Amino acid sequence: MKGIVSICCFISLLVLASAEEEVEDVLSNILRDRSHIDETLRLASEENAAENYHAALQKLRKIYHSAIKPMEQAYKYNELRAHEISDGEITSKPMVLFLGPWSVGKSSMINYLLGLKDSPYQLYTGAEPTTSEFTVIMHGEKTRSIEGIVMAADSSRSFSPLEKFGQSFLEKLIGIEMPHKLLERVTFVDTPGIIENRKQQERGYPFNDVCQWFIDRADLIFVTFDPTKLDVGLELEMLFRQLKGRESQIRIILNKADNLATQDLMRVYGALFWSLAPLINVTEPPRVYVSSFWPYDYAPDTSRELFKREEISLLEDLNQVIENRMENKIAFIRQHAIRVRIHALLVDRYVQTFKDKMSYFSDPDLVFKEIVDDPDKFFIFKSILAKTNVSKFDLPNREAYQDFFGVNPINSFKSLSAQCSYSGGCLLDKIEKAITSELPGLLSSINPGKAPPGLSSCEATGCGDKPKNRYRKN
Repeated sequence: MKGIVSICCFISLLVLASAEEEVEDVLSNILRDRSHIDETLRLASEENAAENYHAALQKLRKIYHSAIKPMEQAYKYNELRAHEISDGEITSKPMVLFLGPWSVGKSSMINYLLGLKDSPYQLYTGAEPTTSEFTVIMHGEKTRSIEGIVMAADSSRSFSPLEKFGQSFLEKLIGIEMPHKLLERVTFVDTPGIIENRKQQERGYPFNDVCQWFIDRADLIFVTFDPTKLDVGLELEMLFRQLKGRESQIRIILNKADNLATQDLMRVYGALFWSLAPLINVTEPPRVYVSSFWPYDYAPDTSRELFKREEISLLEDLNQVIENRMENKIAFIRQHAIRVRIHALLVDRYVQTFKDKMSYFSDPDLVFKEIVDDPDKFFIFKSILAKTNVSKFDLPNREAYQDFFGVNPINSFKSLSAQCSYSGGCLLDKIEKAITSELPGLLSSINPGKAPPGLSSCEATGCGDKPKNRYRKN
């Protein structure tokens, strides 16, 4: 009798094993082939360029610390713009940000791109709102999760400024490190889905401000929709306001497109543009990718070839951002340097005007209040435009300087002519050299034979009157 029972158990195990094999065969048939992702992103061809990239990063870091940061600190630029550039931000990888309504496939798309299906660290997905945290997926030597408090405390990372949003937000921030070829070149950020019937206060932290922080630092922004969530509510409208000025980084994704027949898909595509048209006020609409970004094969009797081409186009777009990461960093630092320079010129003009208007019997508070309240009366901004070739579109808001000088007394600043030393030269000379010569030269060195037109011209950067170095003979 025992022998018969053993034989029956053995047969049952064989049946179960064969059933599991059949299930695996079925899954392997319905899972999509991912080989084109590695090919399109050229993940196997980066080793030779790594050394040159890191050398260029160190040069960029040196230029920033020697020529730009001293001017930032001297004129407290960070208190005007609230955007401090850390070493972690300079050396960070390109950031790809995923935004959009809940359950449109943002997390599934990241799982698909990284091949995380059925791995312990795949992002949780579902039909209900699932992602309540900001999840940063980045490269590491081993797979592990990192609490937001730890990420913000680590100065070597680029996330330390997030501490200003409070402990409630840091509890909603999580990092995932894993060894992956794609993550050696890029960092993904998954965000909580937009839920229009939920007030921002219910999140427990300033959701829009946090989104703005990531938007300001993202190299590529995927705003994702699906055919069932095309309505635009207040929170999504606010999001697109925050994206204003970043149109070149925005890509719209119409996900889960294989759920629709061709005719229905055309109607949904038109409805998407109809919903977004009032929110994107640019002459050239952003690129829209129509496909289904998840590990499983496309639904039968759908536009399979179209979806595959759209997916490859998106991957090529992502690869372009990755390959241009050094150029983008140099351009970003140079743009930052131009803003710092304009700020220093404006503060210098305020200081000079204050000194000119002061007399022995004047009340310094009343004199400076008059200047700050009506800078046009004293030609503060017009003089900068006239003498330095600065574009009027690059000038900061006048009201911003009322707040700035409300916190920083005018007497705490020296004029630009006093910001010179015999050995170090003038701060203005250094930052102008970085803008017109050093940064364009670094850009040319990583792209031999591709000199950037106009980057070294004073017309583009606004070189103008320079303060004389009182320690040097002219």
